[in-house]
Amino acid sequence: MSDLDIRPADLDDIPAIVAMLADDPLGAQRESPDDLDPYHAAFRRLVDDPNQHVVVAVREGRVVGTLQLTVIPGLSRRGSTRSVIEGVRVHADERGSGLGTLLIEWAVDESRRQGCQLVQLTSDVTRTDAHRFYERLGFTASHVGFKLAL
Repeated sequence: MSDLDIRPADLDDIPAIVAMLADDPLGAQRESPDDLDPYHAAFRRLVDDPNQHVVVAVREGRVVGTLQLTVIPGLSRRGSTRSVIEGVRVHADERGSGLGTLLIEWAVDESRRQGCQLVQLTSDVTRTDAHRFYERLGFTASHVGFKLAL
């Protein structure tokens, strides 16, 4: 995949990122590709925070994947820093190509570079294929996650 570039996202990438976020049964219910204003505002907040890393994978000038990496300093685990991987998406045309693996490997490598001792992520309980994917990459389903909608 030498023709692939993983780089920081920019404002012009938002339509492609949102389209990928919306391109599955869960995303179709919660994303709004027809109104990008909230995404632009959120992106501006993200780029102003040095602990947030939104990246895109680009092939031949086309955004084909994305993820967000958040670095979190903490007190637990003897003051260790951890990272959280969120919003991993691969364009439908690229699924099964190894791109998802490259994105996660980038996130793990960047986490190491940022001094993290732990990388974590969550995945919706209905995404069983994603669970197998993360386990193949060495992640362990060690916790139960909880949410409270506000």
